[in-house]
Amino acid sequence: MRNSTGNSFFAWDGDTLVVNILGKPASGKDAIGKPKGSQLKVSVTAAPQNGKATDHMVRFLAPLFGVAVRDITVVFGQENVNKQLRIQAPKKLPAVFTDPQQ
Repeated sequence: MRNSTGNSFFAWDGDTLVVNILGKPASGKDAIGKPKGSQLKVSVTAAPQNGKATDHMVRFLAPLFGVAVRDITVVFGQENVNKQLRIQAPKKLPAVFTDPQQ
């Protein structure tokens, strides 16, 4: 499931999906965007205050990967637009992970 460019925004560590994210807080809607270099753009409606936008992002992403909120760990970037998430044993993947042309 890795793309062939070597510039992927995600990698597998056993059954854990590691995703590099470029967050966009205070957006008009919650949405997964397109990969931008080695990061995936993810927009959320929450304001960037004390990590609340990141918490909102985790709650938004959990059902898209078929996991509970507790199965997503913020490795770094809790209060930064550049972040990395570890998603434990995702049961499904959004289309951008399986079709890099999305």
